[in-house]
Amino acid sequence: MNRQLIGYLVAIILIAALPTLGAYPIFVMKVMCYALFACAFNLLLGYTGLLSFGHAAFLGLAGYACGQALSIWGWSTLSGLLFGTLSAAVLGLGFGLLSIRRSGIYFAMITLALAQMLFFYFLQAPFTGGEDGLQGIPRGTLFGLDLSQDINLYYVVMAIFVLGYALIWRTVNSPFGHALEGIRENEPRMISLGYHVDRFKLLAFVLSAALSGLAGATKSVVFVSATLSDATWQMSGMVILMTLIGGMGTLTGPVLGAIIVVALENKVGDIGRFLMNETGIVGFRVLGESVTIVIGLIFVVCVLTFRRGIIGEWLHRQQAKRAAKAS
Repeated sequence: MNRQLIGYLVAIILIAALPTLGAYPIFVMKVMCYALFACAFNLLLGYTGLLSFGHAAFLGLAGYACGQALSIWGWSTLSGLLFGTLSAAVLGLGFGLLSIRRSGIYFAMITLALAQMLFFYFLQAPFTGGEDGLQGIPRGTLFGLDLSQDINLYYVVMAIFVLGYALIWRTVNSPFGHALEGIRENEPRMISLGYHVDRFKLLAFVLSAALSGLAGATKSVVFVSATLSDATWQMSGMVILMTLIGGMGTLTGPVLGAIIVVALENKVGDIGRFLMNETGIVGFRVLGESVTIVIGLIFVVCVLTFRRGIIGEWLHRQQAKRAAKAS
């Protein structure tokens, strides 16, 4: 059993034990949803080299689709989750067909434009509830588990995250994943070798969209609501931030990035009050109202000191140490 597998097993055991250690289940479930979203995005950016500015469209659509299936149509929880994931995959196919023929900033702008079109549709569509969102989504049951109890839902969300992460890990370590890395590093050479590059890009885009949709559908069940905030361009920027802070092109980097960003969103106010009480500086009280500024400053620091992201920089230094020892 190699060290990587042991590390993953330890991480799974730790996540499973968090509720018994006093962690708030809803907070950890939120982290897992965003971590899966970031890992799905990283599959496109970190391993294929395609920067999408519209990935929140898949998160938002899946949330609305799952919520509609559960609260209006009365579907089972499993069917709702699958429907949300499938809806995001179909949307990813449509977005991919329109955008993969371009690269660089043109690709990014096309995805942003398409996502904004969908956002304004959500804003006016009657089934989304507009600015109020889709509220009161029933959690239902899954394999006999009553998901209205947070602890039962926690382990279901954990299983979804682990399975989604395992699928990404298997994809990255497959011949398909190696081909994606080849496209990222030298697309003209991959074309000269006979690879149908556009097909690989499209498949990666659809897979990334589907996993993002799975994260969005799961999030709607956790918070029993689906809102416009999940489909905004700010959310697309947030997932980019998570990926870059943690380490683009690494498997665990986006997970760490999601933990950092979500923790800052929820705990900056507490940190500010603690610093104010300890130092007597009243200015620390406004930290809770300046979350985006704090996250932005952390991003600047990471860019200046950890250009490969936290995990990426650590892996790079480990490789440099091994190379120095070998020489």
